[in-house]
Order: sequence, then C-alpha cells, then structure tokens
Amino acid sequence: MTSEPVKPTRMELIRKREQIRLAEQGRDLLREKMDALVREFFRVMNEVSTSREELERSARDADRSLLIAQAVDDPVTLRSASFATRRRVVLDIEARSIMGVSIPVIEKKSLALTALERGYSIIGTSGRIDEVAEKFEAELDLIVGLAETETTLRRIGHEILMTRRRVNALEQVMIPDLYRQTKYIKITIEEREREDLFRLKKVKRLLERRKRESRAAVAAEG
Repeated sequence: MTSEPVKPTRMELIRKREQIRLAEQGRDLLREKMDALVREFFRVMNEVSTSREELERSARDADRSLLIAQAVDDPVTLRSASFATRRRVVLDIEARSIMGVSIPVIEKKSLALTALERGYSIIGTSGRIDEVAEKFEAELDLIVGLAETETTLRRIGHEILMTRRRVNALEQVMIPDLYRQTKYIKITIEEREREDLFRLKKVKRLLERRKRESRAAVAAEG
C-alpha cells in the first residue's frame, strides 16, 4: 500500500527514482549546511562568552568609579555632569549572509568622547567624573558589540533548528515514502508482466493445439 495513489507505469517508476535522487541530494546538502552552521554557532558562542565576561568586568569597573565619585564629589556637580552628557546613540545596521542566514552588522564608531565633547564643564568637574564617563562609554561600546554577536547566535541557532527539521522531514517522511511508492510500482509492473507472460504462453499453447488439430484433420481427410 502507498501513502498516495500512484500510476504503476515505467515512466512513473523513472520519475520516482529521479525524485529519490534529488531528495537524497537535497538531504546531503542540508546536512553539509547544518554542519557548517553548527561550527559557526560554536565559534560565535565562544565570542559571546568572552564578550559577556569582558562586559561584566567593564560594568564592575564603571560601577566602582561611580561609587567613588558619589562618595567624594559634590552630588549636584555629579548630577549636572550626567545630565549634560545625555545623548542618542546612532547606529548604522547592515547585513551579511552566513550560509543563507541574514546576520546584522553594526557599523559604528567608538562611543568614547573627549572631555570637551561630553558637554559638561571641565573646570567645574574632577578627574573622577571624567573616569566615570570613560568607563561607562567603554561599557556601552561592549554592550553594542555583544548585542550584535548575541543576535547572530540566535539567528544561527534558529536556522540550525529549521535545517534539522527539513533534514528529518526528508529522511523520515519524504524519502521513505518515495521508496515505498517505487517498490509498489516495481512489484505491480512485475506482476503485470508475469500475468502478460502467462496469458501469452496460454495463447501460444492454444494456437499450437489448434494447429495440431488442423493438421490432424487434414491428414484424416487425405
């Protein structure tokens, strides 16, 4: 029995065998893609792990500098400096492809600023406030970079899952079903050929018997 009605003809048998060839070729290509994606996934995962550790160290350093500035500097001066340095972070996001997966690429310059670019008065603030600004700018740089690599990791992971599902569908459903259909067609054709051969032999025996009977009748008349 087959999962869908098929025509038990030689042309259909040839077509099914070609479908099997293409399906197995597609499965092999998807396996190669999945292997390449897995290698890339682990490479990016190592980058993410390293970036997270670096970000944690940077965040601790920035928080420590801020606590020191809060303890030593005038709170009003510190608050005024923080308000003065508020600004938008503008990022240009492009895309690149890894094995057909669209990966974001963040084009940006370093977010670190000079003392003059930060907007607060360098006369009325201490070096401790400058240090706080520098360390938080460095932390922001790392956050942006980590966002890029984590997004890459998620997209590659999603593509690995989708590719594995396609491979499983080919291996467990489509290819076995095509083989079942091919077997059904082949058996049906062989049975039909045996029946045709049996009928042909039967007709041949009948013709030979009639020929013998005809010769016997001619001989009797003679």
